[in-house]
Amino acid sequence: MKARRGAVAAALGIAGFALAGCGVQPSGVVGAGEPASGLTRGMRLYFASDSGLRGVPLLDTEVKDLNAVVKLLAVGPPPAEQRDGLTSLIGKLGGYTVTGTGHRVTMHLDGPYAMSGRDQGTGQLVCTLARAQSVLDPKTRADDVEVTTRPKEGAALGPYRCAEFLNR
Repeated sequence: MKARRGAVAAALGIAGFALAGCGVQPSGVVGAGEPASGLTRGMRLYFASDSGLRGVPLLDTEVKDLNAVVKLLAVGPPPAEQRDGLTSLIGKLGGYTVTGTGHRVTMHLDGPYAMSGRDQGTGQLVCTLARAQSVLDPKTRADDVEVTTRPKEGAALGPYRCAEFLNR
């Protein structure tokens, strides 16, 4: 039994010597600055879920204008994302025109706007249009884009930023 303890102690001693001799010095906490924040680059469509908005990468589709992005959003999420509980709440918008310049995007509706402005459906539009504007104008950060909805009748809604609708 003593021989076995001696062998174990010798093995641990050799292992400790090997680890200490490998040249790796112990270190403390290394500061790396602030964590990454803001929206990532690349086109995403934002869909509603029970836990809030989720961005879905738009793969193999080139973004050419803001109006086309709203049409893609209205189609709804792909089947795999639908199975994960994602849906589109924007419904039928009727006629609309979306324009963007720099950090401002405006959606003009030919009819009324059925949503309240502080709902996930509006958040889908705001976040998707902000992302699309930053893809179309790479000098513009998606975090900085403000989206306003102007129905034909009634007051304008916004301007809103995507961050107002995330993590709610």
